[in-house]
Amino acid sequence: MPPSPSPPHSSPPGVTELLLAWGAGNQGALDALLPAVYAELRRQAERAMRRESAGHTLQPTALVHEVYLRLVDQQRVHWHNRAQFFGVAAQLMRRILVDHARSRQAAKRGGGARQITLTHAGAAGSMSADDPGDDSTVEVLALHDALTRLAEMDPEQGRLVELRYFGGLSIQETAAVLGMSPATVKREWSVARAWLRREMGAR
Repeated sequence: MPPSPSPPHSSPPGVTELLLAWGAGNQGALDALLPAVYAELRRQAERAMRRESAGHTLQPTALVHEVYLRLVDQQRVHWHNRAQFFGVAAQLMRRILVDHARSRQAAKRGGGARQITLTHAGAAGSMSADDPGDDSTVEVLALHDALTRLAEMDPEQGRLVELRYFGGLSIQETAAVLGMSPATVKREWSVARAWLRREMGAR
């Protein structure tokens, strides 16, 4: 009788599997989650921080750790998949960067708000050649306020800009989070950026 074939090696659980297991009460899945998501969180943080000055007091590693601590403290979130997880991470990065900017502004009595560019939003810190931009600069807190107003009128567009700008997600990644086609994301992103420029008086 021929020997029984050896069972195939099982691949390590993916992010979605770990999230579902954690949501079901498996604390071991939470321990395995950080190594599984760290590289992507670090990539998001580096893209988010690329628009900041070299002397910024918040570094990507610290941003990743703060985001992760807040992620694991999300008691009311029912995790479904990887895209949702990194979408929530983008939202938290926005809050952390805005809180940091407010703290710096308060410390400098209103004279030290960071300036950032709408042109440099998105993956790899730059726009594609067919995604027109300009050299207008805005303060991070002013952008946050304008984005809040946009979200009140069109929550989907507000979320899209948050994912693209504060999370640094690409068109494809944003499409996965929002359940849209990449073509729709690209079109809505262009419309939202134009609205933000008008709203903030950019030239």
